[in-house]
Amino acid sequence: MENIFSLVNPLQSVNEANQMEALFQKGLHAYKNKDYFLAHDHWEELWSDYYLEDRLFVQALIQMAVSFVHLENGNLKGAQSLMNKSLTKLKEYGGIQRGIRTDILVKKLEAIREHYNLIDNSGKFNWDMIPALI
Repeated sequence: MENIFSLVNPLQSVNEANQMEALFQKGLHAYKNKDYFLAHDHWEELWSDYYLEDRLFVQALIQMAVSFVHLENGNLKGAQSLMNKSLTKLKEYGGIQRGIRTDILVKKLEAIREHYNLIDNSGKFNWDMIPALI
């Protein structure tokens, strides 16, 4: 598993690294509890407030979470658009990133994207397809 300090710019303090990791973990916790808006909120704060070596990876997680928020709000087209953006970025990463198996996540999100294309409204989405991250 990656050490959080390997993702930190050498100019950042240990306190900043701890704050960054706390935001990431808060996002994971919210996501696990199916609060996709809150997950997006924590990851967005991380992404916008700190320099990140894996900035695009965090942005991909934000877009994935917002895709699910759009789905919850009945906006299938918005969900599709954000899922496509998320997948484009996630495919740049391989192996394990922040404890997440990116290859598995990409396959599961591609299946969700296909499912999005088969349904005509968000009420028909199979929420059991949402992947666990860790």
